[in-house]
Amino acid sequence: MYLDTAILVKLFVAEPDSEFFGRLVDGQSVSSSAIAYTGFWSALLGQERARAITREQRRRGWAAFRRNVEEETILLVPLSEATFKKANHLLEQCHPKVALRSLDALHLAACDQIQDWPLCTTDPRMRQAAELLRFPLTPLSS
Repeated sequence: MYLDTAILVKLFVAEPDSEFFGRLVDGQSVSSSAIAYTGFWSALLGQERARAITREQRRRGWAAFRRNVEEETILLVPLSEATFKKANHLLEQCHPKVALRSLDALHLAACDQIQDWPLCTTDPRMRQAAELLRFPLTPLSS
């Protein structure tokens, strides 16, 4: 199962739908793009700035995420020239119907490269692009 950065954050920081996504990924192999490494850190800092989490919660979340990456519980797909070319191709395939952002296109390209389906995202644009591209998607929480 391929997770975008926002879903990864939900697994390490309590959010309203964290429990749903925790159950969804339980027992599944999990992958994401290497961009999630920086995206995850950025999201934690943003949550701390917004006072949604404390500094200690940020530290614990980051340590747990890194441990999962180091133990390869979460496989981070490296970005290669082929990934960037694929992302450009996906951007063009989605144009003009979906205003896909560059990092979202890179996530979709990495997911397609590794073929670790389904794609798990709550981002409306990524979901719309995935549907257009016929990428298998996980359900959303109700």
